[in-house]
Amino acid sequence: MKILFIGEIVSKAGVFTVKKILPKIRQENGVDFVIANGNGVTGGFGMGKNHSMYLKKLGLDVITSGECVYYKKDMVSFISKAHFMLRPANYPPGSPGRGWGVYQVGDQKIGVINLLGQSGYYRVHLSNPFSYLPELASRIRETTNNIIVNFHATTTAEKQTIFHLIDGKVSAVVGSGSKAITADNQIMSKGTAIITDTGRTGSLHSVGGLEPELELRKFMTQVPERSLDAWDQLELQGVLIDLNESGKAVSIERLRIPCTEVPDEASSNR
Repeated sequence: MKILFIGEIVSKAGVFTVKKILPKIRQENGVDFVIANGNGVTGGFGMGKNHSMYLKKLGLDVITSGECVYYKKDMVSFISKAHFMLRPANYPPGSPGRGWGVYQVGDQKIGVINLLGQSGYYRVHLSNPFSYLPELASRIRETTNNIIVNFHATTTAEKQTIFHLIDGKVSAVVGSGSKAITADNQIMSKGTAIITDTGRTGSLHSVGGLEPELELRKFMTQVPERSLDAWDQLELQGVLIDLNESGKAVSIERLRIPCTEVPDEASSNR
Protein backbone atom coordinates (compact mmCIF):
# COMPACT_ATOMS: atom_id res chain seq x y z
CA MET A 1 0.00 0.00 0.00
CA LYS A 2 1.29 3.47 -0.91
CA ILE A 3 0.27 6.35 1.32
CA LEU A 4 0.81 10.04 0.58
CA PHE A 5 0.94 12.35 3.58
CA ILE A 6 0.76 16.04 2.67
CA GLY A 7 2.40 18.51 5.04
CA GLU A 8 0.20 21.15 6.70
CA ILE A 9 -1.92 22.92 4.09
CA VAL A 10 -1.82 26.66 4.78
CA SER A 11 -4.41 29.11 3.44
CA LYS A 12 -5.97 29.34 -0.03
CA ALA A 13 -2.50 29.12 -1.55
CA GLY A 14 -2.06 25.68 0.00
CA VAL A 15 -5.44 24.52 -1.25
CA PHE A 16 -4.59 25.78 -4.74
CA THR A 17 -1.26 23.92 -4.64
CA VAL A 18 -3.00 20.65 -3.68
CA LYS A 19 -5.49 21.12 -6.52
CA LYS A 20 -2.76 21.54 -9.11
CA ILE A 21 -0.24 18.93 -7.93
CA LEU A 22 -2.14 16.07 -6.26
CA PRO A 23 -3.52 14.43 -9.45
CA LYS A 24 -0.01 14.16 -10.91
CA ILE A 25 1.43 12.64 -7.71
CA ARG A 26 -1.33 10.03 -7.54
CA GLN A 27 -0.89 9.04 -11.16
CA GLU A 28 2.92 8.88 -11.19
CA ASN A 29 3.31 7.04 -7.86
CA GLY A 30 0.26 4.78 -7.74
CA VAL A 31 -0.93 6.31 -4.47
CA ASP A 32 -3.63 4.28 -2.72
CA PHE A 33 -4.51 6.61 0.17
CA VAL A 34 -4.01 10.34 0.83
CA ILE A 35 -3.78 12.00 4.26
CA ALA A 36 -3.09 15.68 4.89
CA ASN A 37 -2.79 17.93 7.90
CA GLY A 38 -5.29 20.79 7.62
CA ASN A 39 -4.60 22.71 10.81
CA GLY A 40 -3.99 25.98 8.94
CA VAL A 41 -6.18 25.74 5.86
CA THR A 42 -8.61 28.59 6.54
CA GLY A 43 -6.65 31.81 6.90
CA GLY A 44 -3.72 29.99 8.51
CA PHE A 45 -5.64 29.04 11.67
CA GLY A 46 -8.01 26.07 11.67
CA MET A 47 -10.27 24.81 8.90
CA GLY A 48 -13.78 25.77 7.90
CA LYS A 49 -16.46 23.34 6.76
CA ASN A 50 -16.38 24.47 3.12
CA HIS A 51 -12.62 24.13 2.82
CA SER A 52 -12.72 20.62 4.30
CA MET A 53 -15.42 19.51 1.85
CA TYR A 54 -13.53 21.02 -1.08
CA LEU A 55 -10.29 19.25 -0.14
CA LYS A 56 -12.20 15.99 0.16
CA LYS A 57 -13.44 16.50 -3.42
CA LEU A 58 -9.87 17.15 -4.55
CA GLY A 59 -8.91 13.63 -3.43
CA LEU A 60 -7.92 13.77 0.24
CA ASP A 61 -9.10 10.63 2.05
CA VAL A 62 -8.38 11.84 5.60
CA ILE A 63 -7.65 15.32 6.99
CA THR A 64 -5.93 15.58 10.37
CA SER A 65 -5.68 18.68 12.54
CA GLY A 66 -4.06 20.13 15.64
CA GLU A 67 -4.60 22.78 18.29
CA CYS A 68 -6.67 24.92 15.86
CA VAL A 69 -9.26 22.22 15.12
CA TYR A 70 -12.17 24.16 16.66
CA TYR A 71 -11.10 27.68 15.65
CA LYS A 72 -13.80 27.87 12.95
CA LYS A 73 -17.30 27.70 14.45
CA ASP A 74 -18.86 25.72 11.60
CA MET A 75 -16.31 22.93 12.09
CA VAL A 76 -17.43 22.37 15.69
CA SER A 77 -20.86 21.18 14.54
CA PHE A 78 -19.65 19.62 11.27
CA ILE A 79 -16.73 17.47 12.42
CA SER A 80 -18.90 14.81 14.08
CA LYS A 81 -20.62 14.18 10.74
CA ALA A 82 -17.41 14.15 8.68
CA HIS A 83 -15.70 10.78 9.07
CA PHE A 84 -12.77 11.97 6.96
CA MET A 85 -11.95 14.69 9.52
CA LEU A 86 -9.88 13.87 12.61
CA ARG A 87 -9.29 15.95 15.71
CA PRO A 88 -6.46 15.03 18.11
CA ALA A 89 -7.39 11.74 19.80
CA ASN A 90 -6.05 12.90 23.17
CA TYR A 91 -8.50 15.81 23.42
CA PRO A 92 -10.82 15.67 26.45
CA PRO A 93 -13.67 13.13 26.41
CA GLY A 94 -16.82 14.65 24.96
CA SER A 95 -14.97 16.83 22.42
CA PRO A 96 -16.79 16.89 19.06
CA GLY A 97 -15.54 14.52 16.36
CA ARG A 98 -13.17 11.58 16.50
CA GLY A 99 -9.41 11.26 16.87
CA TRP A 100 -8.85 8.10 14.85
CA GLY A 101 -10.52 5.98 12.22
CA VAL A 102 -10.20 2.79 10.19
CA TYR A 103 -10.76 3.18 6.46
CA GLN A 104 -11.27 0.74 3.60
CA VAL A 105 -8.68 0.82 0.82
CA GLY A 106 -9.63 -1.73 -1.83
CA ASP A 107 -9.50 -5.10 -0.08
CA GLN A 108 -7.34 -3.71 2.74
CA LYS A 109 -7.90 -1.43 5.71
CA ILE A 110 -5.81 1.37 7.18
CA GLY A 111 -5.98 3.01 10.58
CA VAL A 112 -5.19 6.71 11.00
CA ILE A 113 -4.51 8.34 14.38
CA ASN A 114 -4.20 12.07 15.07
CA LEU A 115 -2.41 13.13 18.28
CA LEU A 116 -1.40 16.48 19.75
CA GLY A 117 1.77 17.04 21.72
CA GLN A 118 1.76 18.57 25.19
CA SER A 119 4.53 21.15 25.01
CA GLY A 120 3.46 24.66 24.03
CA TYR A 121 -0.29 24.13 23.80
CA TYR A 122 -1.62 25.99 26.81
CA ARG A 123 -5.20 26.54 25.65
CA VAL A 124 -6.14 22.85 25.75
CA HIS A 125 -5.87 20.21 28.48
CA LEU A 126 -4.78 16.93 26.93
CA SER A 127 -4.41 13.30 27.84
CA ASN A 128 -0.79 12.17 27.81
CA PRO A 129 -0.05 11.03 24.23
CA PHE A 130 2.72 8.73 25.45
CA SER A 131 0.36 6.62 27.53
CA TYR A 132 -2.58 6.99 25.14
CA LEU A 133 -0.94 5.97 21.84
CA PRO A 134 0.24 2.40 22.62
CA GLU A 135 -3.18 1.41 23.92
CA LEU A 136 -4.97 2.91 20.92
CA ALA A 137 -2.54 1.31 18.44
CA SER A 138 -3.09 -2.09 20.07
CA ARG A 139 -6.83 -1.66 19.66
CA ILE A 140 -6.53 -0.81 15.95
CA ARG A 141 -4.15 -3.73 15.30
CA GLU A 142 -7.07 -6.05 16.04
CA THR A 143 -8.49 -4.82 12.71
CA THR A 144 -5.42 -3.92 10.64
CA ASN A 145 -1.63 -3.67 10.86
CA ASN A 146 -1.59 -0.65 8.54
CA ILE A 147 -1.52 2.29 10.96
CA ILE A 148 -0.41 5.86 10.26
CA VAL A 149 0.02 8.34 13.13
CA ASN A 150 0.13 12.11 12.64
CA PHE A 151 1.76 13.60 15.73
CA HIS A 152 1.19 17.36 15.72
CA ALA A 153 3.65 18.90 18.17
CA THR A 154 5.89 21.93 18.61
CA THR A 155 9.16 20.32 19.79
CA THR A 156 11.43 17.87 18.03
CA ALA A 157 12.24 16.23 21.38
CA GLU A 158 8.63 15.23 21.99
CA LYS A 159 8.22 13.86 18.47
CA GLN A 160 11.46 11.90 18.48
CA THR A 161 10.70 10.43 21.88
CA ILE A 162 7.36 9.08 20.69
CA PHE A 163 9.11 7.51 17.68
CA HIS A 164 11.05 5.24 20.04
CA LEU A 165 7.98 4.50 22.15
CA ILE A 166 5.90 3.21 19.24
CA ASP A 167 8.53 1.70 16.89
CA GLY A 168 7.24 -1.62 15.55
CA LYS A 169 3.69 -1.02 16.80
CA VAL A 170 2.51 1.21 13.93
CA SER A 171 3.47 1.57 10.27
CA ALA A 172 4.53 5.23 10.41
CA VAL A 173 4.61 8.30 12.62
CA VAL A 174 4.72 11.58 10.69
CA GLY A 175 5.22 14.84 12.51
CA SER A 176 3.62 18.21 11.85
CA GLY A 177 3.37 21.49 13.70
CA SER A 178 6.48 23.50 12.78
CA LYS A 179 5.54 23.97 9.08
CA ALA A 180 9.18 23.29 8.14
CA ILE A 181 10.07 19.96 6.53
CA THR A 182 12.92 18.01 8.14
CA ALA A 183 15.50 15.75 6.49
CA ASP A 184 15.39 12.87 8.98
CA ASN A 185 12.96 10.56 7.17
CA GLN A 186 13.96 6.97 7.90
CA ILE A 187 12.71 3.52 8.84
CA MET A 188 13.45 2.58 12.43
CA SER A 189 14.84 -0.77 13.52
CA LYS A 190 11.44 -2.42 14.09
CA GLY A 191 9.86 -1.26 10.83
CA THR A 192 8.17 2.06 11.61
CA ALA A 193 8.73 4.94 9.18
CA ILE A 194 9.27 8.33 10.80
CA ILE A 195 9.89 11.99 9.99
CA THR A 196 10.00 14.80 12.53
CA ASP A 197 8.05 17.26 10.40
CA THR A 198 6.37 16.96 7.01
CA GLY A 199 6.55 20.71 6.38
CA ARG A 200 3.82 22.80 4.79
CA THR A 201 1.97 23.08 1.53
CA GLY A 202 1.58 26.63 0.29
CA SER A 203 3.97 29.56 0.08
CA LEU A 204 7.63 29.03 1.01
CA HIS A 205 8.50 32.74 0.78
CA SER A 206 6.38 33.49 3.81
CA VAL A 207 6.06 33.21 7.58
CA GLY A 208 4.54 29.77 7.99
CA GLY A 209 2.59 30.23 4.76
CA LEU A 210 1.38 33.74 5.67
CA GLU A 211 2.27 37.20 4.33
CA PRO A 212 5.64 38.02 5.97
CA GLU A 213 5.42 41.83 6.22
CA LEU A 214 2.21 41.66 8.24
CA GLU A 215 3.47 38.86 10.51
CA LEU A 216 6.64 40.85 11.19
CA ARG A 217 4.59 43.94 12.07
CA LYS A 218 2.60 41.94 14.61
CA PHE A 219 5.81 40.86 16.34
CA MET A 220 7.16 44.42 16.33
CA THR A 221 4.02 46.20 17.57
CA GLN A 222 2.16 43.47 19.50
CA VAL A 223 -1.01 44.79 17.88
CA PRO A 224 -3.28 41.95 16.61
CA GLU A 225 -4.08 41.97 12.89
CA ARG A 226 -5.77 39.48 10.60
CA SER A 227 -3.14 37.39 8.78
CA LEU A 228 -3.07 37.36 4.99
CA ASP A 229 -2.29 34.52 2.57
CA ALA A 230 1.15 34.45 0.97
CA TRP A 231 1.43 33.29 -2.64
CA ASP A 232 5.15 33.43 -3.45
CA GLN A 233 7.02 30.21 -4.32
CA LEU A 234 4.24 27.65 -3.92
CA GLU A 235 5.26 24.10 -3.05
CA LEU A 236 3.66 20.85 -1.92
CA GLN A 237 5.64 19.13 0.82
CA GLY A 238 5.13 15.78 2.48
CA VAL A 239 6.13 12.14 2.34
CA LEU A 240 5.32 9.06 0.30
CA ILE A 241 5.24 5.88 2.40
CA ASP A 242 5.25 2.33 1.04
CA LEU A 243 3.97 -0.49 3.27
CA ASN A 244 4.35 -4.24 2.82
CA GLU A 245 1.65 -6.86 3.41
CA SER A 246 2.38 -7.02 7.14
CA GLY A 247 2.01 -3.27 7.61
CA LYS A 248 5.73 -2.59 7.99
CA ALA A 249 7.23 0.38 6.18
CA VAL A 250 9.39 -0.45 3.16
CA SER A 251 10.29 3.15 2.33
CA ILE A 252 9.56 6.77 3.23
CA GLU A 253 10.41 9.41 0.65
CA ARG A 254 10.33 13.17 1.21
CA LEU A 255 8.43 15.18 -1.38
CA ARG A 256 9.00 18.82 -2.33
CA ILE A 257 7.13 19.61 -5.53
CA PRO A 258 6.97 23.21 -6.80
CA CYS A 259 3.76 24.67 -8.17
CA THR A 260 4.63 27.14 -10.93
CA GLU A 261 1.07 28.27 -11.59
CA VAL A 262 -0.41 31.12 -9.54
CA PRO A 263 -4.07 32.19 -9.77
CA ASP A 264 -5.19 35.75 -10.52
CA GLU A 265 -6.58 36.16 -7.00
CA ALA A 266 -3.04 36.08 -5.64
CA SER A 267 -2.33 39.53 -7.08
CA SER A 268 -5.41 41.08 -5.47
CA ASN A 269 -4.44 39.64 -2.09
CA ARG A 270 -1.26 41.71 -1.80
